This record gives sequence, structure tokens and C-alpha cells, in this order.
Amino acid sequence: MRHIRPTRRGGSPAPTTALVVVAKAPVPGQVKTRLCPPLAMHQAAVLACAALLDTMDAADACADTITAATVLVLAGDLQSAVGGPEIAGRAAAGGPAGAGWRVVRQRGRTFGERLHHAHLDGGAGRATLQIGMDTPQVSGDLLTAAVQSLWREGVDAVLGPSDDGGWWALGLRPGIDAAFLADVPMSTTDTGALTLQAMARTGLRVAILPTLTDVDTIADGHLVAGEIPASRFAVALDSMLPTCSTGSVRR
Repeated sequence: MRHIRPTRRGGSPAPTTALVVVAKAPVPGQVKTRLCPPLAMHQAAVLACAALLDTMDAADACADTITAATVLVLAGDLQSAVGGPEIAGRAAAGGPAGAGWRVVRQRGRTFGERLHHAHLDGGAGRATLQIGMDTPQVSGDLLTAAVQSLWREGVDAVLGPSDDGGWWALGLRPGIDAAFLADVPMSTTDTGALTLQAMARTGLRVAILPTLTDVDTIADGHLVAGEIPASRFAVALDSMLPTCSTGSVRR
């Protein structure tokens, strides 16, 4: 397969890659509950909202560079969510190109099935780069590099490990089914390794992306906030725990 490098120059071609953000509506008691305590449920939802908006910013920055489509694959009700109107407005407005986001509902019984369907529904026949809302430190440049890795000769897929044993990004070339995800145990310390094994059994040639930290615990939150001190995420966390340094060492 030849190397394809999408660009906005020369007539703005149709997107060849979909940036698919899989997210939960930040409803108190339903998101980031492992941050409680020390956070209250409402505070955890505020932090989740900030993380999602930071992630959408990064996806928009990437999409404006490489002409990718942006898709939010959502679980839960934004009307009941902290920051629901802001998230909906952000999706409608889009990034610098003003293209907006397509919002689709998550479907499937298990998390693995929902991730599989997110590739199908979000990709709509295009290449897909799927990420979550747990890595607000992700940048437009990092996502752009991930998409470019996906389109290199000899590569069928990309996988971005997280340092808790899971993964933060998974990308597939057009025509490759993510059905293997339905059989991978999710949210375990070996999810990343098992996902890579499942991809290898499918015959995929996988390029590995940089490892990131998922925000699962308050220590993770401080570590990530220290990397992105001007972000919504870091500002929100600092306002909740003003006596704690965002540069705290992860325990």
C-alpha cells in the first residue's frame, strides 16, 4: 500500500483518517471514581470534563494539520453531565478549520465490544486512530505523528501503550476490522500486552507509539498536570487541591 500523507493544501481533500475519541459524559458518580477520595464525585466529574476538552483540542489541532475527521463516540447523557453544554458546543464548533465533530453513541455489551464498534461507527470506512479521555497531556503533534506512523509503508496498525499496562491509542488502516478487541480483557494490567498479541494473531504489522500515563489515580493526575500546567486539566486540579503540587511524585 502506498504512503498517503493527507494535507489541507491544494484543495482540502476528503479526510482519509478519523480521529475517534471514546468518552463518557462527565456525570458525577460515573466518571473518574478512583479519584474519590480525595476528590468528591462532582470534582472528579469536573476534572473529567477538563480532560475531555483538552483531548478534543489536541484532536482538532491534529485534524487541522492532516485533514482528519473528528468523531466523539459517547456514552451517557450530556444533559446530566458537568460541562455538558460546553462539550456539545465545542463539538459543534470544531477546531481552527471549523469542521465540527460527528457525535455517535457507544454501543455494545462489554467495553471491548464498544471499542470495536467505535472503530466501525467512527471510522466509516476510513483509517481510524482511536483514543480515550484519560490522557489530557496528548498533543496535536503527538496525534499527527501517530497518524503519520499509521500511513507508513509496512504498517497496518499502531498501538500506544500506557504505563499502567493498558493502551491510550489504537490505530487501524482502512478495511481492517477491530473485532479482535471484543475478546481482549479490558482495564487490566496486561490489557496492552494482550491487545498486541491479538493484533499479531490477526496478522497485523504494528508500530508502537510513545507510552503515556493514564489518569486513574490522584497521583497520576498530579504527574500529568505537571506535564501540562497551562491546560484545563491542570488548572482544574490545582483549584481542587491547592495545597498539593502538580509536580508530586507518583506513588
